[in-house]
Amino acid sequence: MAKSSSIQLDSFELTLSEMENADLDALHALSLSVGWPHRAEDWQIVREMGRGVVARDAIGRVLGSAMWFDFAPDFTTIGMVITSPRLQMLGTGRWMMEHVLAQTGSRALGLNATRAAKRLYQSLGFRAEKLDYQCNGEAVSPPVVPLPPHTRLRALDLADLAEIAALDLAAFGADRMPVLARLLNVSKGLALIRDGRIAAFSLCRRFGRGHVIGPVVAASDEEAIAVIRPHVADHAGSFLRIDTRQQTGAFPQFLAQSGLPVYDTVTSMSLRRAWLPKDGSEGPLIYGLASQALG
Repeated sequence: MAKSSSIQLDSFELTLSEMENADLDALHALSLSVGWPHRAEDWQIVREMGRGVVARDAIGRVLGSAMWFDFAPDFTTIGMVITSPRLQMLGTGRWMMEHVLAQTGSRALGLNATRAAKRLYQSLGFRAEKLDYQCNGEAVSPPVVPLPPHTRLRALDLADLAEIAALDLAAFGADRMPVLARLLNVSKGLALIRDGRIAAFSLCRRFGRGHVIGPVVAASDEEAIAVIRPHVADHAGSFLRIDTRQQTGAFPQFLAQSGLPVYDTVTSMSLRRAWLPKDGSEGPLIYGLASQALG
């Protein structure tokens, strides 16, 4: 740990320790305290994908958390930054973030900021790039939409990992093969096939109150709709969530028609270099984020 591995805040003395040693029920209770939907099982998946720390008080209670996920020698994302309500406004979030920044060195960083945390990240030098739209609700039977010409759908399996990882790399800009491998084990995956190759894909898994769709990688709204429509149909009548940066067009319209209107927003932010592709960039795009698995 860094020299700042302990701090006195008001009447609380906090100490940082490795997240891998934290009890899953304690992490679940922490996220519940701020209204996040993560189950203990969701925490376990997240913890397997990155590194993290927790802030404990003098009697060992977990009152804060922060994680980071390395995707390339020069790029890391930050997530699961949570401060117990009793310690918010006392500097706990900044203290944990300063530790994460020290651990990640000179890497370019990306994160998704809630409204409450955005000012903190701005004060640390992060710059806002785009809004992310959390779309959720009780799904309804989706509109009938034909597949794009000369395509078909099929299920994904682990043998497809290298191909979907390459498609995801082109869209995300960093290699997420280990993340995709872990998510494939707990997800139902669909691929849109054109000329014998995967043109788009989606994953859907248990999360929080129901299920979440993501990541979704496609080159157009039409392709993205094709690979998520079966998931929506499968979960009609139950809670479903998808996070997307698509604000206008056929894709968000389809989500609204499927009972998944915008519920909340967070802001994608970056430090040291831009994280997201510029508007109008060619190639595949991330239509459904995997941010629930990465903070």
